[in-house]
Amino acid sequence: MTGGDFGTSGTCYNYTMEQCAHHVDSTTLKSCDDVKQVAPKCSKSCVDDDSRSYKDDKHFASSSYGFHNVDKIKNDIFQYGTVTAAFTVYEDFLTYKSGVYSHQSGSALGGHAIKTIGWGTENGEDYWLCVNSWNNTWGDKGTFKIKMGACGINRQMHAGLPGQ
Repeated sequence: MTGGDFGTSGTCYNYTMEQCAHHVDSTTLKSCDDVKQVAPKCSKSCVDDDSRSYKDDKHFASSSYGFHNVDKIKNDIFQYGTVTAAFTVYEDFLTYKSGVYSHQSGSALGGHAIKTIGWGTENGEDYWLCVNSWNNTWGDKGTFKIKMGACGINRQMHAGLPGQ
């Protein structure tokens, strides 16, 4: 389904909770503790734009696949676009602002899924360029660079082929 941030228009099903200050100090966003958590409901209609056709807005994948090496990941991003990735989040990741992240201190907090949009090299370190879901006030305007292989990210990249 098409979707977007809470309160946006022109999509079928938007995110159900408003943005909040997720791991950042903010004068414009509420604390995440103050935002009502709303679980998405299963619906067979476009909740946020009833002029859209639910059937036509729905997209499927015909298959999904993982990757066995960095070159295959890069090739897939180049050829098809973003890939989904997961990695272990550590306490020091919460305060990321810029540069290439690799775990230095703090305990593991759990797993986290993100979107990988590219790659590069900075100061001799190869990294993945990723988009986080914590809003555009976190990190580098909602994006971050993570060292290739750090926190298990290379082993947890997946993509899919479009279906009918």
